[in-house]
Amino acid sequence: MDGMKVSGRRLISVAIIAAMSTLWVMNQSMPVQAKESNGMKMLQEMESVLVDLADRVKPAVVNISPATHPTPKQGETPRGDHPPESSGSGSGVIIDKKGYIVTNNHVVGDASEVEVRLSDKSHFTGKVVGKDPDTDVAVVKVEPDHDLPFVPIGDSSTVKVGQWVMAVGNPFGLDRTVTLGVVSALGRENVNLSRYEDFIQTDASINPGNSGGPLFNLNGEVIGINTAIINFAQGIGFAIPSNMVQNVMNQLISKGRVVRGWLGVGIQPVTDDLASKFNVKEDEGVLVNEVFEGDPASKAGMQPGDIIIKLDGKAVDTPQTLSRLIASFPPGKDAAFEIIRDGKHKNLTVKLGERKEEAVTASIPKHEPETVLGLNVQDLTPELADRFKLKDEKGVLVTKVEAGSSADSEGIKEGDLIKEVNRNKVENSDDFRNAIAKVKKGESVLIRIIRENRAFYVVLKTESE
Repeated sequence: MDGMKVSGRRLISVAIIAAMSTLWVMNQSMPVQAKESNGMKMLQEMESVLVDLADRVKPAVVNISPATHPTPKQGETPRGDHPPESSGSGSGVIIDKKGYIVTNNHVVGDASEVEVRLSDKSHFTGKVVGKDPDTDVAVVKVEPDHDLPFVPIGDSSTVKVGQWVMAVGNPFGLDRTVTLGVVSALGRENVNLSRYEDFIQTDASINPGNSGGPLFNLNGEVIGINTAIINFAQGIGFAIPSNMVQNVMNQLISKGRVVRGWLGVGIQPVTDDLASKFNVKEDEGVLVNEVFEGDPASKAGMQPGDIIIKLDGKAVDTPQTLSRLIASFPPGKDAAFEIIRDGKHKNLTVKLGERKEEAVTASIPKHEPETVLGLNVQDLTPELADRFKLKDEKGVLVTKVEAGSSADSEGIKEGDLIKEVNRNKVENSDDFRNAIAKVKKGESVLIRIIRENRAFYVVLKTESE
């Protein structure tokens, strides 16, 4: 089997396309019986391609379940029927003949050991080498006395929408179930399954128990690890792209943990209201609302109000995209940023630091603005700063928010600290009143807020004439 690698084999997807094209050409000039005979032959060849693919990859797919009951000796095949998998069961795929297995973090959970069952019904106790909740990837290692069947990891950057894929897993305890479908979409985020999302969406059926199992291309390469479905939806499944999996897997095997780059900024989306204030297009880049003192971005000269539009030449259009790109880089990397500052494009090079687990993201209000400000404020005092957990010494503290006002709708709260109005610094209540006095009726106001030492921008609308 040679590890099930496909070196020297024909490219299956090309063969299928060629077969269909040849079938169409031949049909143009053939009698009906000949057409039916050749058509059936072509379909049978296509069918055999898929059967061959399933036969080659299934032995590398394993069942993973909690090690909560007596486990047979290494490699021992138990007698009798194996009981149905528990609700905590999932799938995995062997990616190395010595016994490294990739699965989901949520499949292994808090366990340090799991039970691994192969296609030949042999059992192993697998050690959890490492896991990464931020991508939902985990690595398990078994210790076989012989080489195991494995499959190669492919390049997910080459995956295209519409290409055929095969999912293999153990849904509902049904071992090594094969489903076929296509790639429905790429780069799916905001699914709220993990911190760093860049999912491959597929209509190949994925059910409970498929989690951690592989998504194959027609060459038998793993292009994703199946991780979730949308409840009550049919034909909508998600897989972690193989390039992300491989990066995480390599670090877990070599270090037991994942080390990620750190920029040191708070960020938020560029809404329509914010875009008009910063003279950019809606969803053009990501707005920097805070730069943490002493962190890499601060040392490189990045400022609140900067709009990050590219990182190392790659477009940045959502906070999730920026976070994922930063996390994919190692600490110490010189990252090239293209930003917009005060309407002008600027390039910055930032030497990334190391992300700490205790890092938190900025709070971002998401409500639509109303028509009045509705704010009462007073100068910040040391006592108030201590009460509201603020490190700043200057600024204007919100003491009251009128119910139903624009400020209320935008999520401004008592204890929020106002630091800027329309990009002008505000150090006391006089600064705040003078800045608001310059705003005409019906115009909007850009305000920068600090809440528990995390910053964000909001746009408030004044009453019309």
